[in-house]
Order: sequence, then structure tokens, then C-alpha cells
Amino acid sequence: MKVLVTGAKGFLGRNLSAHLIENGHEVLSYDRENSPEDLKSYLTQADFIVHLAGINRPLKEEEFLDGNVNFTKTLLDLLKESGRRIPLFFSSSTQAEKNNPYGHSKKLAEDQIFSFAEESGNPVYVYRLYNVYGKWCRPNYNSVIATWCHSIARGEPITINEAAPAIDFVYIDDVCNEILSLIEGSKSPDPKLIHHPEPHDTVSLKEIARLLRSFRESRVNASVPEIDTPFKKKLYSTYLSYLPEGGFSYGLKGHVDSRGSFTEILKKEGFGQISVNVIKPGITKGNHYHHTKNEKFLVLRGECLTEFRRIDSDDVISYRTRGDKPEVIDIPPGYTHSIANIGKEDAIVLMWANEPFDPDNPDTYRLNVEEKTQ
Repeated sequence: MKVLVTGAKGFLGRNLSAHLIENGHEVLSYDRENSPEDLKSYLTQADFIVHLAGINRPLKEEEFLDGNVNFTKTLLDLLKESGRRIPLFFSSSTQAEKNNPYGHSKKLAEDQIFSFAEESGNPVYVYRLYNVYGKWCRPNYNSVIATWCHSIARGEPITINEAAPAIDFVYIDDVCNEILSLIEGSKSPDPKLIHHPEPHDTVSLKEIARLLRSFRESRVNASVPEIDTPFKKKLYSTYLSYLPEGGFSYGLKGHVDSRGSFTEILKKEGFGQISVNVIKPGITKGNHYHHTKNEKFLVLRGECLTEFRRIDSDDVISYRTRGDKPEVIDIPPGYTHSIANIGKEDAIVLMWANEPFDPDNPDTYRLNVEEKTQ
């Protein structure tokens, strides 16, 4: 299907264009550099119109009318002139419910579109968008999330209005999926009504600031980011998209000695701890047991021998595992255990423990696997 997207190079347009192409649609991209002749040509080809173009941060107030009302009238006039009926999606704003110049211009554009639909029978879908956030939104423009993601990712200060009420937010991919459902016919809302893309979240600015700061801190303390709700997961993805291009990677603090190294990667209460253990050839690590703590071992490179002995038994259990044949070993409590590198190269072992290491309660007791019970 051919989809005409006005404002195709803006935040919404770039994301939607990617979704359209991924789903096999052709994008007829219209933006500021295009001419009225381009628009006329696209209207002879398009199977669906997504009208995203508009002005929300003009230099002069009258630009609201020009960008939001007059251009919409031009589009509708050309569509009427073409003699075609093409379903049209219009991105309005929840500001249309408020008494301000931007909201007033969006409301006028809505009225034009509904009048056009009533006169022509052309199907229209008017959506009032909540505050949209996600990748590629311009910081320091009109999105608090984009601005704060950009600043916090660079260690810059942010200003929080503690008295600000909670704000309604909608994620860019959810907006794109809503539009796709209209284009592909899986959703047919009443064209005479105003709609909102869902799901949306109502969140305080204070909470958003706390989350974004914790995302930055997670790269310092190896903690698992707080992504236990759909909003937090989407916000974390958004935050990562604002990392400076030279800052995608970050270092970890490892514990290195003659036997190899041990490095924590991620940890969190309720999740546990993931670490990487490098073991030199001929070296054995471990020889301890736990009462409650448990672990999983996965050899990623090399060959290792993992041995167990229940602390009240003399029977030793052995497992040989190699990096070219992934096999997870569970470490039960009450078994002293060791892992030895029996290969010729450094062994790399991925380890998970069901709790982060607590120096005040390590639950780790030294006992050699080969030592016999008394």
C-alpha cells in the first residue's frame, strides 16, 4: 500500500516511516522541502494519508494558523480536487481541549477535517495525541522526556517543577502501531469521533526524573535497570537512544589475580547477580558451599570440570562442560563445589547467583570438595 506521510521527517514521521517500510508499505514522503506539485502527485497515488505535519514551537504566534490550519486546508482542497476518496489520519493534540494558541489551531484543523468528511464522505480518523516520547525526538524543544534523557545521559543538570501535575504520555511505537492498524484495516474506529492512541501512562515528572537518574546510575553500579512495568521498559529504551555516540560502552570493575578474574555485570535484589569468571589453565576456583544461595554456571569458552560433594557425604559428582556445547550447571545449596579449567586456554564462565553478594551475609563457607568427612 502507498501511504502519503506529511511531516515525514519529523519525530513521528521518521518513526512511522520505518514501521511502514518494515510492514511492506511504500512511503510517499512529504516535508518542508517538497512542492505543492509533489503533494498533488502523491494524492494521485496514495492509498492512505497520514497527516502529521504541523507547527508547535513557532517564532511567531501566527505561524500556528499557517502550519496547522492553512496547510490542512490546502491538503483537503487538493484531495477534493483529485476526486479521490483516501482514508486520512490526522495527528491532533490533547492541547486542542485547552485555550491556548497551539490548541486553538489544532481544534480549527480538526473542525476542517470533520467538515470535509461530512461533505465528501471521505473517511477520516482524528487522534488527539498525548505527550509522545521515544527515540529520535528532539531534545530542548517540546518534549520533557527527550530533554531530560539527553541531559542526564551527559551528566548535565535538569530542572524539575515539583508542583507540576502528573502528565499523560504515549510511546512512539504505540502511536505507530495504532496508525498501522488503521492502514491495514485491523481497526476501524468511528470516523465521527475523536480518538486517543492507547495505551498511555500518567506519570509525575518527579518519578520520570528518578527513573532516568537510576538508568544512568545502573551503568556505574552494575544494577539491573528498573523495567518492571511497560512504561519503565519503554522509558529505558528511550533513555538509551539518547546516549552520546561515544558513550555506548562503559567499563566494569573486575577483581583480577594470578588465577584469572571475576567481574560483576548485573545485579539486583529479587533478580540476583550475573558475573563473568575467567579461569587460567590448571586453576581451580570455588571449594565452598552455601546454605541458601544458589548459582548457575555456563562455560562460554574452554573446558571445565565442575565437582560437587554434599557436605555430609564422601561421594563426589563431576561434570565436564565446554564452550562449544552450552550446558548450564545448577549449584544446589548444601553441596561444596569447585570449577577447574582443564583446557589449554583461559576458560570464560558466565555465572548467575540468586542474590547479589552481601559482604555482611555472604552465605559462603570454605570446604574442599576432595576433603573427606570425619
